[in-house]
Amino acid sequence: MHLEKTNMTEDRAVEILNWKYEKPYDLYNNEISTEEIDEMLGNPHFVVVDQDAEIVGYYCTGKSAQVPAGNKINAYENENIDIGVGMKPNLTGKGFGTRFFSFISKDIERMHPNTPMRLTVATFNKRAIRLYQKFGFVEQKKFQTDAAEFITMVKKATEI
Repeated sequence: MHLEKTNMTEDRAVEILNWKYEKPYDLYNNEISTEEIDEMLGNPHFVVVDQDAEIVGYYCTGKSAQVPAGNKINAYENENIDIGVGMKPNLTGKGFGTRFFSFISKDIERMHPNTPMRLTVATFNKRAIRLYQKFGFVEQKKFQTDAAEFITMVKKATEI
């Protein structure tokens, strides 16, 4: 599968916000609203497409990738590039995660050389945690929200 990064557009944001995940991953479902669309257009969000220009997933960086409740325990105090990822629901659990996340992490390392990466993931999402561990991410901090328990995971900077 060939992957390519493209810019977020309003149509792509609406398509992504319409994705519906099955339980327990439904925590990642979104509501379509002007605020959510503006968030995806106004902050660093990128779309990952395949060779047919079909959306495979997306990723974001910065505050958009953080879970606000983590600020209460200073989960985001160190200088890292925060990343958030989302894969199209019908592609999850089918072995595409390694290729997808490899593409994203390499792109982020190119854009932010010598900067440690951090992501936040719900602790029930064992598939994602295993994937991130394969890429060298280690658990750093744990915190609770009304919806779920989360951990931050950090990967040291890679020399490029």
